[in-house]
Amino acid sequence: MSKSTSSPSATLSRQVRTSQAAGVSPYLFSVFQCDRPLAPSGRLCLGDVESVEIGRSLEASALRVDQLSGGRLALRLPDSWMSSSHAVLRRVLGSWVIEDAKSKNGTLVNGQLTERAEVVDGDLIELGHSFFFFRAALATPAKGPALVTADELREPAVGLATLVPSLAEEFEKLEAIAPSSVSVVIRGESGTGKEIVAAAIHQLSRRSGPFVAVNCGGLSKTLVESELFGYRKGAFSGADEDRMGLVRSADRGTLFLDEIGDLPPSAQAVLLRVLQQGEVVPVGATRPVKVDIRLLAATHRDLDALVDKDEFRADLLARISGLTVLLPSLRQRREDLGLLIRALLRREMPERATGVTFSSDAARSLLAYPWPLNIRELEKNLLTSALLAKSGPVELAHLSASVRPAEARKVWRRLGGIPEDREERRLTESDRRRREEIRALLDKHAGNVTAVAHALGKRRTQVQRWIKRYRIEVKNFRE
Repeated sequence: MSKSTSSPSATLSRQVRTSQAAGVSPYLFSVFQCDRPLAPSGRLCLGDVESVEIGRSLEASALRVDQLSGGRLALRLPDSWMSSSHAVLRRVLGSWVIEDAKSKNGTLVNGQLTERAEVVDGDLIELGHSFFFFRAALATPAKGPALVTADELREPAVGLATLVPSLAEEFEKLEAIAPSSVSVVIRGESGTGKEIVAAAIHQLSRRSGPFVAVNCGGLSKTLVESELFGYRKGAFSGADEDRMGLVRSADRGTLFLDEIGDLPPSAQAVLLRVLQQGEVVPVGATRPVKVDIRLLAATHRDLDALVDKDEFRADLLARISGLTVLLPSLRQRREDLGLLIRALLRREMPERATGVTFSSDAARSLLAYPWPLNIRELEKNLLTSALLAKSGPVELAHLSASVRPAEARKVWRRLGGIPEDREERRLTESDRRRREEIRALLDKHAGNVTAVAHALGKRRTQVQRWIKRYRIEVKNFRE
């Protein structure tokens, strides 16, 4: 987004602010440009907007947004594959519709060429070589600009940057609590960046000691206590010297226990004493040693459920749960894919990053894939494909086979749903409840639609309309 005389985001924050207090609003995310993957992505709140005219910018700037009249915006990108007036996204009777403006290369929604289409939550819009995500209802801060770009984000420490408003609020909490001694539990699937976030908290804490990361699941069950708490020479066979242990090595710093739910009960009891008394007794020692640590923990497991099953100490959970933060999976924050790809390219291949480009097919696949192994999987595929492409653009053939469309659909099914199922995303909560009620009654009455209508107190024709709308296969219940 252009930064000329007056920053577009600053201008728009004066002219186009959301009128509602903290609530939800529709958003348009500019996520990725094939020819310029290092270009900053951005989000635009559509709370007060009636239409957005999207087209090519004649300037060599990243992205520009101009305020027009009557709640209209003009969004311009330096994409040579985009027409000067390419498409219009407008609000129509409470829904959002995108119309192609007779562009040269057409408008695609979820990879399908269209002249006019209603867009629903999660749709991937493709104009020229630029990609956008539409989100129908995301949490909206009570204050702040309607337009935010990746270049304008505050990143107080590496790993604490996001365009997703709700996640940005969580990161702000971490920044506020970082200088304190409050313990933090970071929850999330494997590969979501829990250790990176923990390292960011340590960086912001200004503690003088080191950041020590420990994978509890990788510790030997028989040696976990000596590894964590240290031991005295002669404490057991093979203990031929004193060892301070991982806890004491984090003195005056931060101890990060990844997968803390894997700690055995005996180690949990000793850790509780360390946190309560500020001291550790090495294996084979008789006197405690003072230690000053800040504890951060991470887990992909439900610790409350482990407490209920007597697999995790309730008093330890109470001690470590000063603040709990849930990191979403990558498929739940696809709006950040462009931001993450940009950061990974800059970090892992700084000398070549500016020369990396993508074909439309490859970019579409990267943005549509669910990434079940999260950021770790994205990093592996991104770097491998960029190296295989050499000096040319990353093509679909350079991507891992699992990322390609046919295999990606199988992965989505395994994870519980395909985002391309636009009819499913149109359903409201009341629609879903009614659908489940009809399914239950069809099951009870062996697929007899008349009996279902009688049970609901509705006409048979109304129930048939619902069955068609919800795409229920009645024959499956008859069988």
